[in-house]
Amino acid sequence: MNPLSSSLAGGQLSLRQLRAFLALAQARHFTRAAAACHLSQPAFSALIQQLEAEVGARLFDRTTRSVELTPEGQAFAAGAQRIVDEAEATLALMRERAQGARGRVALALLPSLAAGWLPPVLAAFQARWPGIEVQVADVLSEPCLDRVRQGLADFALAASPATRREDMPELVAEPFCADDFHLVCPVGHPLADPALPAAQLTPQGVAAWPFVHLARTSSVRPCIEAAIHPQALRPVLEVEQLATVAGLVKAGLGVSIVPALTLYQFQDAALATRPLAWPGLSRQIYRVRRRERSLSTAAQALYDWVLAHAPGASP
Repeated sequence: MNPLSSSLAGGQLSLRQLRAFLALAQARHFTRAAAACHLSQPAFSALIQQLEAEVGARLFDRTTRSVELTPEGQAFAAGAQRIVDEAEATLALMRERAQGARGRVALALLPSLAAGWLPPVLAAFQARWPGIEVQVADVLSEPCLDRVRQGLADFALAASPATRREDMPELVAEPFCADDFHLVCPVGHPLADPALPAAQLTPQGVAAWPFVHLARTSSVRPCIEAAIHPQALRPVLEVEQLATVAGLVKAGLGVSIVPALTLYQFQDAALATRPLAWPGLSRQIYRVRRRERSLSTAAQALYDWVLAHAPGASP
C-alpha cells in the first residue's frame, strides 16, 4: 500500500493538508505556498510536517535555496490532486443542491392537474431552475399516496387528505387548492338554456336527466354523490376518462358534472358548461409528503413553487 492509500485507510489526512502539499509542490517555495494558502509560514510548515508524519515518508527535499519533491512526494502528488479535485467537485455539487440549482424531484399528481394546470407552471419552474430534473407521475389519488409512501415521489398533489394519523401515519397533508364543479351538457340542452336561472340548477333538476358518471376510483365521484344526496342520479354509463365523458355528453347520451380544473377537456362548440353552487360540492386538493422526512432542497423548491402558483386563490 502506498503512503497515500495507507493514510486514507486510517482516516488521518485532511483536505487542508493535501491543499498545502499541492501548493508547495507547485510553488517550490514555502513563503509563496503559505501565501497562496492564506497561512503564516510557521502554520504552513506545521501542516507539511504533520502530513509527512502521517504518511510516514519525507515528501520534500528542502535546501536553503529550493524545495523539491522526493520520489515518495512525486508518487503522492497524483493521488493527492485526484482527491482534492473530487472533493472540490463534490462540495460544488452540494453547494448547488443547497442553493436549489441542481437536483431531482419526483412529483405525483392528479391527471386533471397534470394535463391542464401543470405544464405552464412546470415550464416556468424549469426556466428558473434549469438544473433541477422533474419526474412526473399523473395518477389518481390513491396511487399518488402510494408513490409517496414508497418513496417513489417526493410529494403528491392528491384529493385524499391523508391528515388522519391513524389512517396514514407516515403521511402529512397541507391544503393546496379547492376545486369547484360545473355541469356539462350538449348545447341546446334544457339545462344549458341561459334563460334558466342558476338557482334552478338544483340536484333534483340534474337528477332528472341521464347521467354520465366517472368511475368509483375517481376522486370526483364521492364529491358528486355526497352533494346530490338524497337524490339518486340516473347513470347510463360509467367511464374512466374525462375525454370519454366529453365525447358521450357531446353525443347526447347524458349530462355530467366535472371539476373546474378539468374544463379544458370540455372546450368544444357543441358542449355547454355551467357552474354549480351546491352546498358541499367542492373538492379539496392537498400537497402530501412523508411525515418527519425532510424534502431535498430541489424538492422543497418545487413544493413551494406549486403552492405559489396554485389554481385560483384558495390554497
